[in-house]
Amino acid sequence: MTTLQDCRALDAQDPLRALRDLFTLPRGVTYLDGNSLGVLPRSAASRVARAVEEEWGQGLIRSWNTAGWFDMPQRLGDKIALLVGAKPGEVVATDTTSINLYKVLSAALRIACSRDPARKAVVSERSNFPTDLYIAESLCEQHGMELRLVEESQVAASLQADVAVLMLTHVNYRTGAMHDMASVTRAAHEAGVLTVWDLAHSAGAVVVDLHGADADFAIGCGYKYLNGGPGAPAFAWVHPTHADRFRQPLSGWWGHAAPFEFTPGYRPAAGISRYLCGTQPILSMAALECGLDAMLAAQPLGGMPALRNKSLALTDLFIRLVEERCGGHGLSLVTPREHARRGSQVCLSRADGAYAIVQALIERGVIGDFRAGDGGAHADILRFGFTPLYIGFEDVWNAVEQLRLVLAGREWQRPEFNRKQAVT
Repeated sequence: MTTLQDCRALDAQDPLRALRDLFTLPRGVTYLDGNSLGVLPRSAASRVARAVEEEWGQGLIRSWNTAGWFDMPQRLGDKIALLVGAKPGEVVATDTTSINLYKVLSAALRIACSRDPARKAVVSERSNFPTDLYIAESLCEQHGMELRLVEESQVAASLQADVAVLMLTHVNYRTGAMHDMASVTRAAHEAGVLTVWDLAHSAGAVVVDLHGADADFAIGCGYKYLNGGPGAPAFAWVHPTHADRFRQPLSGWWGHAAPFEFTPGYRPAAGISRYLCGTQPILSMAALECGLDAMLAAQPLGGMPALRNKSLALTDLFIRLVEERCGGHGLSLVTPREHARRGSQVCLSRADGAYAIVQALIERGVIGDFRAGDGGAHADILRFGFTPLYIGFEDVWNAVEQLRLVLAGREWQRPEFNRKQAVT
């Protein structure tokens, strides 16, 4: 049986432990929701204040040049590239995940249909994140195409001759199950299908190698594991083979080859810069850069492979402790046990009371979140994210102990924990 002392010993031996000091963590809180919103980097408040008070307040419009505002999408993109197996000049930080997906999926569809006009379908998982499905549904309606939703086990078989694009999230938001990006992409290419990957739950959490996998397009989120703050800019990557083939549909002035020439006709910028659209949110960019710099502080300590190893150790421990200490309370493990198939979260299901259990845990200072079932085969989910930059092994012990107390005391039955809030 694992003890609290065992967990403290693991923390004492953790070479990444010092990275925790780069973040502001509220006293008395065990935060296991970094897969939904990352915590505040200590440097962010002063950095944003400097952007407001000095760069905006004193530099005014000059700061587009003097403070480096103009090239922030590319500069931050190069930092993200280090975390996802991309190269300098291939990533831009900009807009939201949904908007970036609209851009890259549009480009992918145009490329696929120019190769073979008979390809009229987009395939995705039924359990993919809803915004991805909504964007794909909209684009399919616009292009006279079909969106086909399949189960995870059916992805390979779905790659038929009429499929143009396979759109998947690398790590499933509900279950934490992870695709083998390289093998899935290889199968898609053998079938003549382009791939679009959503890295929202994997960038900064698991090792991603876009070039190694020979992926075609990818987008991702800035406010989860990258700790960029609520609503932080997202990012887009396009394989260099495709980057200049088509202009993306949101042809705003920031993606123009020379935006300050102010010409009436659109001429797209070269490469990934054409995937920009409008004027960039500089204050949000400043906060995101702090999150990225905190991520990159792990590079001398082993980088993403070291963070991934710690993530697996944390999630292994959580699973083991839940099974040792919380048995008999109707919890089932949803997340795959196999390391190669697991992201950086652990999801538990329960036939009833899952939402209320999460609320009772939050009251006790353990913050996870809840995702509803579909009324069918998929039950309600208690979701716990493990960000190895700032979560330690004692945190895992404390979280499971509070879960045990909530379950043993049936605290989740209290009325206040059963009142649904807008954000779950």
